[in-house]
Amino acid sequence: MASAIYPSLRLRPTFSSATSLSSSSSSGDVKPRPAVILPGLGNNSGDYKKLEVTLGEYGVPSVVAAVSRLDWFRNAAGLVDPAYWRGTLRPRPVLDWYLKRIDDAVREANELSQGKGLSLIGHSAGGWLARVYMEEYGNADISLLLTLGTPHLPPPRGVSGVIDQTRGLLYYVEENCAKAVYTPELRYVCIAGRYIRGAPLVDKAVDSDVTVGIDGGEAISELTIASNKKTGDSSGPSFRARFVGQGYKQVCGRADVWGDGVVPEVSAHLEGALNVSFDGVYHSPVGSDDETRPWYGSPVIAKEWIHHLLE
Repeated sequence: MASAIYPSLRLRPTFSSATSLSSSSSSGDVKPRPAVILPGLGNNSGDYKKLEVTLGEYGVPSVVAAVSRLDWFRNAAGLVDPAYWRGTLRPRPVLDWYLKRIDDAVREANELSQGKGLSLIGHSAGGWLARVYMEEYGNADISLLLTLGTPHLPPPRGVSGVIDQTRGLLYYVEENCAKAVYTPELRYVCIAGRYIRGAPLVDKAVDSDVTVGIDGGEAISELTIASNKKTGDSSGPSFRARFVGQGYKQVCGRADVWGDGVVPEVSAHLEGALNVSFDGVYHSPVGSDDETRPWYGSPVIAKEWIHHLLE
């Protein structure tokens, strides 16, 4: 049975001290499923220590896949594959090392789950790599895939100045991995951030009032003011907005969209999933600050999505 297509939810987190829900979960007989945290591109396991602590405060045991920053240089093996230069690269064998790290973490978490199933939390590339893992290794033990700032969608083909940074990997995921669902057996929750709106390098009058379609129905106004916006419209886009916009363009084909500073909002949602967007949320734990620039895993943000792990 096909799942319903869930609309995107736009939320503005309340910036106050987090309130732990661990007492409510620990007071009953049912304990939350263990969670496996999957690091994003360039991140290492240590970047998620604070997230582990936060999850623990809610009674959620967690295991972080063992990844170091040097491990990511293993991806350079793809350079010798002709498919890399054709833009048709496949996840295997170049990413077998990461899939093995996921499997090791899943096995460890399964020892804690007592047959209740697991939650996967994929940050950035860890989200689409989780989908590859579920396709290759199976998803019988997985009840929830929650992605944080994951670039799920490949860039549109034929857009001038856009080069697929994954060299075909995201096209492979889109074409070969199972579609997102939101069912009692398996739920996909895709969370995006609206930290900064990008801007094109050269201003165009046609871009002054546009909307970006999300999930076939949701439209988010490009003129909405982000909670972190510091400058007025009269000064025009900042250099930072133009710089970030060029990064967004490589991911989704457009510069003038909202995103978390790395991944555009439109790319972080999936048809069939429960899609959520948070204002003022930065992409990565590296460079974040829980008070002034929170990322998806900061306590004040995590408390807004933790209920998906407790259900």
